[in-house]
Amino acid sequence: MTDVAGAVDERRVTELTSRLIQCDTRNPPGGEQPVVEPLVAVMRELGAEIEIFEPVLGRPSVLATVGRGDGPTLLVNGHIDTVPVTEADWSVPPFGGEVRGDRLYGRGACDMKGGIAAAIEGLRACRDAGIEPPSTLAFHFVADEETGSQAGTQALVASGRVRADAAVVPEPSDLQVCVAERGALLVELTVHGKAAHGSDPAVGRSAVADAARIVTALHLADFGAQHPLLGSPTCNAGTIEGGVSANVVAASCRIRLDRRVLPGQSAEEALKSLFELVDAVGDFHIEADVLAFAEGSQIEADHPFVSQVREAADSAPIRGLYLGTDARFLRNQLGIPAVVYGPGSMKVAHAADEYVVVADLATAARTFARLYANFRGGS
Repeated sequence: MTDVAGAVDERRVTELTSRLIQCDTRNPPGGEQPVVEPLVAVMRELGAEIEIFEPVLGRPSVLATVGRGDGPTLLVNGHIDTVPVTEADWSVPPFGGEVRGDRLYGRGACDMKGGIAAAIEGLRACRDAGIEPPSTLAFHFVADEETGSQAGTQALVASGRVRADAAVVPEPSDLQVCVAERGALLVELTVHGKAAHGSDPAVGRSAVADAARIVTALHLADFGAQHPLLGSPTCNAGTIEGGVSANVVAASCRIRLDRRVLPGQSAEEALKSLFELVDAVGDFHIEADVLAFAEGSQIEADHPFVSQVREAADSAPIRGLYLGTDARFLRNQLGIPAVVYGPGSMKVAHAADEYVVVADLATAARTFARLYANFRGGS
């Protein structure tokens, strides 16, 4: 394996991460434009051909291509939006991109501007080492991942612009190689009851009381399935709202559920599993409204591309993710072998005082540099 890791510059990848953090791309409300200019500038300096993909006004993605175009293509897909912040909860400026000790702080530090910067530093290291990657490298810095990817990777896939032999999504994975991830069904259940005077609640039927029984049946329920990397599917009762007054028997109540699913399970199957558990505890009048569904996805742990990434990452262990990423579109809709690998931990993603360890940025960049220098196909 050609090793270009020595050309990685920790200071440089840290500075780029900081610069990207300083671009406020919170979603919602949505607006990735502030980060476009620095990304275009650095990728042009590295010799990339640039396209701005903007299916929704104000929601741009940056597509950058480097290479000869006559060999296989390795895709790096990373989202440039971040979740919102509650500034009062932070002890550091959320968009300051400050280094304190061995950590770089800021919204997006690990999820996932640090991963994007590491992927770019890997390309710069190849250039500095005088190594021309033997394949085409495509970088998709995409909008809108945090709220479903409709204006980002999903739109790119639908447009026919995504062609690759293999892909890496540099989401925070603790520098481990993720080959499987759960999907999610978000559903609202409306429980119907019968209103009555609060002084005689037995005359009516309380939708709130019924909802309480339903939540007890579903929250932390056992769905009887197991995955070697993803564990058991789960259900979280996230919100509940019902009734109009303490002295009125509630005629309706709404519950919002997050039902995580394993690869291969459809929305219909996941919804059926919920109703089977509900039916087992009572006869209720319920309507279900599916708010969103994201499929689970996976790649075989012994796939040759997984071995390539692990070799570049110093034999990093294999893992799964309980949450979902844009890798699902690449795996499920296009059949592209895709792994998730990046610096940082999901334990601090979306949290106040989000950070990435500076040394991990450099480690990830070295992995990307080795992978670029040695990639010759996904199989």
